[in-house]
Amino acid sequence: MKYEQRTPQLRLKLEGWRSRFVLMLAMLGFAVLAGRAFYLQGMETSFLQAKGEARYGRVVEMPASRGAVKDRNGKPLAISTPVESIWVAPDDWEADGAQLAALARALDVTAADIRQKVANKDRQFVYLKRQISPERAARVMALRIPGVFEQREYRRYYPAGAVMAHVVGFTGLDDNGQEGIELAEQARLAGTPGSRKVIRDRKGRVVEDAESLRAPRDGEEVDLAIDERLQYLAHRELEAAVAQHHAKGGATAILDAKTGEVLALVNMPDFNPNNRTRVTPAQIRNRSVTDLFEPGSTMKPFTIAAALDDKLVTASTLIDTGPGVITIGGWPIHDSHPNGVLTVAQVIQKSSNIGTAKIMLRMPAERMGTMFRDLGFGVAPATGFPGEAKGLLKPWTQWRPVEQATISYGQGVSVSLLQIARAYTVFTNDGRLLPLALLKRDSLPIGKPIITADTAHAVTRMMETVVMPGGTAPLGRVPGYRVAGKTGTAYKVENGHYAEGKYVSSFVGFGPVSDPRYIVAVMLDEPEGVKSYGGDVAAPVFASLMGSALRLMSIAPDAPQTLNVKVEPAAPTEAHASAPGSAG
Repeated sequence: MKYEQRTPQLRLKLEGWRSRFVLMLAMLGFAVLAGRAFYLQGMETSFLQAKGEARYGRVVEMPASRGAVKDRNGKPLAISTPVESIWVAPDDWEADGAQLAALARALDVTAADIRQKVANKDRQFVYLKRQISPERAARVMALRIPGVFEQREYRRYYPAGAVMAHVVGFTGLDDNGQEGIELAEQARLAGTPGSRKVIRDRKGRVVEDAESLRAPRDGEEVDLAIDERLQYLAHRELEAAVAQHHAKGGATAILDAKTGEVLALVNMPDFNPNNRTRVTPAQIRNRSVTDLFEPGSTMKPFTIAAALDDKLVTASTLIDTGPGVITIGGWPIHDSHPNGVLTVAQVIQKSSNIGTAKIMLRMPAERMGTMFRDLGFGVAPATGFPGEAKGLLKPWTQWRPVEQATISYGQGVSVSLLQIARAYTVFTNDGRLLPLALLKRDSLPIGKPIITADTAHAVTRMMETVVMPGGTAPLGRVPGYRVAGKTGTAYKVENGHYAEGKYVSSFVGFGPVSDPRYIVAVMLDEPEGVKSYGGDVAAPVFASLMGSALRLMSIAPDAPQTLNVKVEPAAPTEAHASAPGSAG
């Protein structure tokens, strides 16, 4: 039997129209494929190019170097150093057990951590280790593991360490500002990263730079008003005072008395921005700018200045402080001991609450409320520093008589150290209030008139007696220089109440009086010991810091040197109110 007879299907033949139809379908299919191939390869190439580039090309970011932060004399306070980061492309990852173990050792991580990061093949980019030294990165890349890459980054370094920590701040892992000037000037410092396209081989290694897509633009340099030399002095003196008096914390600020520039700003406790592994929020907090406290008697010069300006009193006007206690609206106000009749100048020298309250009550509440607001109390100082507090000052329309009296000596109002330091610029600039500046100024600012020049000079003469024998702060005297200032000691407010036995002690002063150069404000939080008044704990810091600063800058003495004169602490003449309470 023939094969065809055994397979009947082979004897069937398609009819003529059917064979032609099948042939046409086949030809049409080939035509569609040819047309699609021509379209993709000749007219629309982006799709195939994108697929090809996805296999051999990659866009790599080119980081920009963050701008340097420098002090007013060009000393570097924050600089960027090049480092490398190791990352992996999970879809390109190829490593045997030995390579994995060697990589884990080189990066000081566990093999399990690496396996976990490369497990998800859908991810295109995973960091294995950030910001390691170039030498260490070179050892990693020498392993030649497919899918493992290095990337140039920059890490911030702070040469002054803890001394400048609260001013300069620090950056995070991605080199973005987190605190201080690093955060405030982020837009200027950061710069703009660039990018480039590279070609890689089948093992993921870069073999050629294809093109530069965008050149990186480095960040701008920022020049601060801070003087590194004064900052070191302030840090040294404050650290010693906090330790000596076992204080919970402290802060100090130095202002240029003529420009309003912040020359030094120090807080305790501090921290090292180069090593923040064990830093607490309390260490990072910039107390000079963010913390509020009742200023106590450092407010009294402004009350006296307003009364002098309004011709209600003169320096020699007599004020009867009586037996050391008066009652206003049912609330007793005390001096620490009876002073009897005092002149207005002696009210400042002896820091009499009663005398200041009586002078305040001679003026309308609107007068003092407006003046305190003009001095910047209850208003943020607008330095641009992150987290700066505006303070607390109740509207004058809500003041009761007792509140008007107590606000006159710094109770019932809360300020930051930077605010009270700025307010004292009215005494160093003929009655004009200066705006503050954290960045170096190129020209003198125009101050806002608050009081007359004659009034500013008269109150300055009164404050000069504060550091003389009989004043509340003879320990604030600076040998060879005339200085003026005012002490402040206020009860701390905790949970809405005054905490008995817990004080914030302060001193704000300036010098030399003949031509003021610096304003120095000092605050100690909860100093321990029998002597916790501002004249005992804060004034000595002022004296030491002011004296060192004036000698460092070769400022000529304006008072005769007194040799071998021992200055004894003043008697506790600062006053307090019983309820609501504040030490003066």
